[in-house]
Amino acid sequence: MKRIILAALLLMSVVGTVSAYGLYLDCPDSIQSGVPLKCTLDSDFPAGTTFNLVLYQSGYTATQIRKQTLTIQDNKATQYIIFDTDGLPGGSYKAEIQYTGADLNRLRSDSTTLALITIIDRSGEIEITSPESQDIEDALRIEGELKNGGNSGVEIEVSGPDGRIYGPQWIGTKASIKNNAGVFTQKVDVTAGGDYTVEFSDAKGYVGTKSFTVVAPTTVATAVPVTTAVVKTTKTTATTVPTPWPTTAKSPLSPLTVMAGLAGAGMLVVLVSRKTR
Repeated sequence: MKRIILAALLLMSVVGTVSAYGLYLDCPDSIQSGVPLKCTLDSDFPAGTTFNLVLYQSGYTATQIRKQTLTIQDNKATQYIIFDTDGLPGGSYKAEIQYTGADLNRLRSDSTTLALITIIDRSGEIEITSPESQDIEDALRIEGELKNGGNSGVEIEVSGPDGRIYGPQWIGTKASIKNNAGVFTQKVDVTAGGDYTVEFSDAKGYVGTKSFTVVAPTTVATAVPVTTAVVKTTKTTATTVPTPWPTTAKSPLSPLTVMAGLAGAGMLVVLVSRKTR
């Protein structure tokens, strides 16, 4: 009997080992706010198994920020997940796998389903002194200072309605005597109105993004005067010409008729002469 029980436990152990799957989530420990959060997921669960990866903001209670659905494929290839962190305040966050059908008990003990992340918000280290709204004739002036930037320079990248138009390019900074801030000024020529964003980075990495609006003058269409050509029309009155009556054409006498006439006249003269004698 003991042998039977031992064999059954051994069989259960083998089945349990075979049916266990691994799930491995990996995310960076910290990133700058505004930089995409890139995580990876590896698993040998059967193809078609679906999970949710949820990003929470940690605090007294966890607040859900983002969620993405992941489905295991036949090739079991590494899956890449990207979360947008624009506008997220600095602090503690966690990324966690949620199950939508997979059994938690089927996970191997070395699986990783949770990652703790610190988001660092440095946007307050940039102060802009040039106007946020600028006329196109004077745009785009990027002026301000980077906290504790000194003479170390700052890297900027400018994007507009049609995409990137400048950078990434390092520009010089001048240390402020007052607080050692790195004072910078840069003019980037723009040719169209609209919203523009400037991303700032330094030797420590991404700092933050600032927005500007460029105002272009409104183009008023000039009315082109239309000249109407005056065409003088001459009215022609039709004159009816009466049809003439037909006239009898005088045919010329033939030579025989003329000779006969002369002969007759000659005979008449002879007869008259005889009677007179």
